[in-house]
Amino acid sequence: MSNTSNEQSVEYFFGNVISTYTRAQAIEDGVLIDPGDMAKEAGIVWPVALTAGAWADCVAWTDEDSEQQVYQDQSGRLWDVIYMASHAIRTCKRQTNALSFQLYRVPRDGKSTESVLSTLKLIVGPGDAGEPVITMLLPHED
Repeated sequence: MSNTSNEQSVEYFFGNVISTYTRAQAIEDGVLIDPGDMAKEAGIVWPVALTAGAWADCVAWTDEDSEQQVYQDQSGRLWDVIYMASHAIRTCKRQTNALSFQLYRVPRDGKSTESVLSTLKLIVGPGDAGEPVITMLLPHED
């Protein structure tokens, strides 16, 4: 079956595409956040993005947060997330497109000074051109 006839049958079955929202658009809009080259430094070869929720919960940290709570560095917090995701990928014993991993982080609540265990989810899926990409998200996010 040719690709054209396959596309026609899918369109016939599902109808015309109403709307699309690409990963690139989600990054541009701030729905997903690209951590830059840090993922490559940790040995992750595919493009990585974190949801805004995962970023806010486990990465985001300002100088004001350090003054109110305990000294933290946002790039250090990002490294912790990326490194623990990399470790989870390397030690996973089964083939899967999704896995959970944990890390300790100080909650950004204006008062905490002790770290607590946090869980994030990692999903491998297709990027805008069908290439493998990794998205890190909070457990309740899809």
